[in-house]
Amino acid sequence: MSAPAQMIRPGPSLRRELTLLDLTMTAVGGLVGSGWLFAAMTAGTIAGPAAILSWVIGGIGVIVLGLTFAELAGMLPEAGGIIRYPRYTHGLLVSYLIGWAAIISWAGVAPIEAEAVLQYSSSYIHGLYNTTSGSLTNTGFGVAVVLVAFFFMVNYLGVKIYAKINTPLTFIKFAAPLLTIIAFLIVGFHPTNFHRYGGFMPYGWGGVFSAISLGGIIFAFTGFRPMMDLAGEAKNPQHDIPRAFILAMVAVGILYMLLQVVFIGAVPGSALAKGWDALNYASPYANLAVALNLSWVAIILYGDAIISPFGTGLVYAAGTPRGIMAFSRNGYFPRPFQALSRQGTPSFAILIAFIAGIAFLLPFPSWQKLVGVLSSATILTYMMGPVSATVLRKIAGNMRRRYKMGGLPWLGPLGFVVGSLIFFWTGWPTNGELGLMTLVGLIIYAIYFLRDPNRQWADVKSAAWLIVYMAFMILWTKIGTFGGSKLIPAPWDELTVVAVSIPFYYWAVASGRTTESLAEAHVVAKEADELSL
Repeated sequence: MSAPAQMIRPGPSLRRELTLLDLTMTAVGGLVGSGWLFAAMTAGTIAGPAAILSWVIGGIGVIVLGLTFAELAGMLPEAGGIIRYPRYTHGLLVSYLIGWAAIISWAGVAPIEAEAVLQYSSSYIHGLYNTTSGSLTNTGFGVAVVLVAFFFMVNYLGVKIYAKINTPLTFIKFAAPLLTIIAFLIVGFHPTNFHRYGGFMPYGWGGVFSAISLGGIIFAFTGFRPMMDLAGEAKNPQHDIPRAFILAMVAVGILYMLLQVVFIGAVPGSALAKGWDALNYASPYANLAVALNLSWVAIILYGDAIISPFGTGLVYAAGTPRGIMAFSRNGYFPRPFQALSRQGTPSFAILIAFIAGIAFLLPFPSWQKLVGVLSSATILTYMMGPVSATVLRKIAGNMRRRYKMGGLPWLGPLGFVVGSLIFFWTGWPTNGELGLMTLVGLIIYAIYFLRDPNRQWADVKSAAWLIVYMAFMILWTKIGTFGGSKLIPAPWDELTVVAVSIPFYYWAVASGRTTESLAEAHVVAKEADELSL
């Protein structure tokens, strides 16, 4: 870790070659991955037919938070901006903690998509996935490593090659779920499934809320982030970033809602005899297609089960190195992490991202085991969006904003509250695991900070709200009703999260300041203005 108290100069420039179509397809490609293949079933086992409500609540929360990032990325289009923005508004420690959570969530996506490919493939290629233990076999682990390596190799070759592969691939990815929706509605839709087997809400509101995180809904909806990470390579970021986000979220949000509806309606009654929580399909939609005598749909689904996660793994393999590069530009990783190849890609960061991805395959050898930790880490990073956007309006109101989020004074705290609830609904022990990972990162920071003669205690003061907030949320999860000890009964545990989140949000905004790094933001904004002319 280099001297973090010193202002880090902007690193080498990436090539601006991505169009509006490329950015939109990156967002859609990140959104339509393994989530559509598994989340409907996983959410259904947790919430039953009421999983539809989980998609609505999760989607609204992510859209509110995402719109703040659309404003930020359009104004300050940088590689790994989700790490850079907190540095401009709160200093190095907040940026470090948010960046640590971002790296955790980034690094895990490429391997989770590789696992999804192999889990679906296990229906016709045996020996890759053990359905009994719900984990990859040794052979499956080896194949997953090869897939992850391929994701990063394509990104090493250059962003232009990445875009040429990803854009047509995404069109194919979107067509398969559309075909599934139409086929299931026509051939195998059972309206009685919505009320017969335990009713519409068999597991109550607790199941609805838990499904948002543990069911993979947040994981599915937050796939737009790589598009934000590639803002530094957009041709016209101020115009195209907000447009790409809105186009992608509207299209994919409707798609996911319809997929959940047809999944609930297509499950045979015999499979629901023991309840929704007893469902256990290795390849949910493909298995249902076979049960409905739609063999031709099953064949297409098995093919798309490779294409969809493969495409999303490719997208995140592009975003992860940009995040590591941003971490280096903040001074947390050595400067070589910013090195660019002759193709204009962050070569050393790509190598590190690959190694981190392989490390995630070891403790989380299945899609279901990894998705909760990634969702919890991701939503934590997104909650910084309304805080940074609000602070920047105060300290850098003269920066040009081609897109300015309407209603931020009330949507900002609303997004923060919804994000807090989603984090809480992830439950224990998942949040405890994330807390341990974050504690490791905080200890590393403290060691370097105390050794630094130029350390800035203002950074610690600006980060006090985040440290207290995370400690409170993890403790509250431990004693709440979502996997915890239930010392605080429902709904008082959730109502307390709502009540406490509002003052935490305003404490976070009040902790913002004109940091030493803000001059860098003005340089980035000026370059973005010149590109948009």
